[in-house]
Amino acid sequence: MSTATVWLFIFVAAYWAYCIFWGIKGARSAKTASDYFIAGRTIPIWVFVLAATATSFSGWTFMGHPGLVYRDGFQYAYASFYTITIPFTGVLFLKRQWIIGKRFGFVTPGEMFSDYYGSEAIRILTVIVAMIFSVPYLGVQLRASGFLFNVLTDGLLGVEAGMWMLSIVVIIYVASGGLRAVAYVDTLQCLLLAFGIAVIGIITLNAVGGWAVLNEGIGKLTSPDINAALGTAVDPKRTPDGFSHYIAIPGVIQFVKSGPSAAGGAWTGIMCLTYMFALMGIQSAPAFSMWSFANKNPRPFAPQQVWASSAGIGFILIFFTAIQGLGGHLIGADANALTAGIAKDVLQIGGNIMEMPGKQGMIVPALIHLMADTAPWLVGLLAVCALAAMQSTGAAYMSTAGGMLTRDLYKRFINPEASHTTQKLFGRLGVVIICGLALLVATTSKDALVLLGGLAVAYGFQMWPALIGICYVPFFTRQGVTIGMILGLVAVTLTESIGQTWFGITAWGRWPWTIHSAGWGILFNLGACIIVSAMTQGGDNKEHKMKFHDFLAETASVLPAKQGLKPLAWIVTIVWFIFAIGPGAVIGNTIFGNPNDAATWIFGIPSIWAWQIIWWFLGVGMMWLLAYHMGMSTMPEKDIVALVEDIGDVRKARLDVDKP
Repeated sequence: MSTATVWLFIFVAAYWAYCIFWGIKGARSAKTASDYFIAGRTIPIWVFVLAATATSFSGWTFMGHPGLVYRDGFQYAYASFYTITIPFTGVLFLKRQWIIGKRFGFVTPGEMFSDYYGSEAIRILTVIVAMIFSVPYLGVQLRASGFLFNVLTDGLLGVEAGMWMLSIVVIIYVASGGLRAVAYVDTLQCLLLAFGIAVIGIITLNAVGGWAVLNEGIGKLTSPDINAALGTAVDPKRTPDGFSHYIAIPGVIQFVKSGPSAAGGAWTGIMCLTYMFALMGIQSAPAFSMWSFANKNPRPFAPQQVWASSAGIGFILIFFTAIQGLGGHLIGADANALTAGIAKDVLQIGGNIMEMPGKQGMIVPALIHLMADTAPWLVGLLAVCALAAMQSTGAAYMSTAGGMLTRDLYKRFINPEASHTTQKLFGRLGVVIICGLALLVATTSKDALVLLGGLAVAYGFQMWPALIGICYVPFFTRQGVTIGMILGLVAVTLTESIGQTWFGITAWGRWPWTIHSAGWGILFNLGACIIVSAMTQGGDNKEHKMKFHDFLAETASVLPAKQGLKPLAWIVTIVWFIFAIGPGAVIGNTIFGNPNDAATWIFGIPSIWAWQIIWWFLGVGMMWLLAYHMGMSTMPEKDIVALVEDIGDVRKARLDVDKP
């Protein structure tokens, strides 16, 4: 056993001890069902800021994101803007959901939607979305953790063995302590995630030879000149404009049967925009509704959305994951670059990383392993950083999905008078069931895991019309929202890989017209919602719905002194979405220099990278404008008083659980 492996187990043991400590502490604090499922609505400010950030950015950010930057270059790196678009969803919905949850005593989003729309179908659809989100998403994270430990222990632990071993501790602390334990463990996981990505970026930059060498190498890597040793350009994959696919997006849109078949890469402007829609599904997924309910007040929302996520994690991804991905080409992961003589074989992996079993997923483990001889303790620490990143999101979705199974199915339809003890018991059983299903799929069917994993965040985004209805637009009816959500989920399924693999669809492929499945889903979802709602006006209890909207108007509206700024806020937001991550992003290919000629790069870096840095900075400003200046994530001017008795048409299933 190597020294690095010994250090790995030492750090893992310390990390596990921390997790189990909070599991025990959370279990002792959970006196009521509310304590267990939503931490008694008392999560402290600093805990939510870190925990929500960790939940938003999972092991995919740590492991998968640099790998796809390596494979697809800066055209994929537009995905780094999910550090802004994910919390943008929170800006729109979290404060208003908190106000509604506090006022009417909701514990799960299923209770909230069912009460507001007067529909059990929406309650069940919400649970379905939560389950389809949680099981494959968790399975992907758990399998990735097993793969990482298999690589870093030089095969000492098999992928499945490592996956199951690492999962046991997650089950213990999540099932024991509920959302409170998850939140406090997530605080450490957030710090480890950020630290790990930054340190691996620094290691990569050092291995490349510094900032100037990195950009010089990118210029050689992407040059259109024919290399004598290769007989072709180092990067033969060019966009329709003749640019390297590493430093240019291939246009606004391509009307092709399948996005991955697009010339010069799949990441057109429309693809980047609709892919961001999918990732916005993380904070519109049912789990984040429960996160909003768990807070004492909305005070943590703005700092999490603006400073922790958009600014902090945004800075780390814009710079350090780009360095990891592009730097990997210059230190031995790319056989073409080695043959062309523009890279040095620092990694010594013995071949092209894209021909290895893990393909681009191997890049981060390979970078971590660079420190095995000089700082073996750092290998162990970075491995735990990766493990923490993978578990941060999975733990939250296990906890919240267990709560929804208990409250929205067992308590609603089987035992409406379930005691607090019984609810906690079934919540814990739900956690075990969800993790067990994730492990089963991850162990027995890797192909199914990949297929289902592609659905998760796109399904979460299909909650948008339901959230828009309850938070902003009383026009949406239960019929419109229900039919729209069903059609949206079907459209997502049929435009993902699972549609072709399981349903034999050949008329189109994955992401037709370079539009992500989340984009197709919301097109059918929102379109049907509007049309059906227009046809069913007056068919539901408008008076009951207006109790919600009237109260939101009193407590969450933009202050009168700032009403005049609403058009500006709309314009800033639309412009940012078009030019930062949408069709207008194509301008970034060339505005700061010719991608084919590094001598013309105004800032000494590819034009597309400079464009991304500028729009990241502007995006942080947009988030500050909305969250703070427009008051969309700040404390309400009026105190929110919880109702202690039923009013109007409040459903029997929604009981006050804050009293033992």
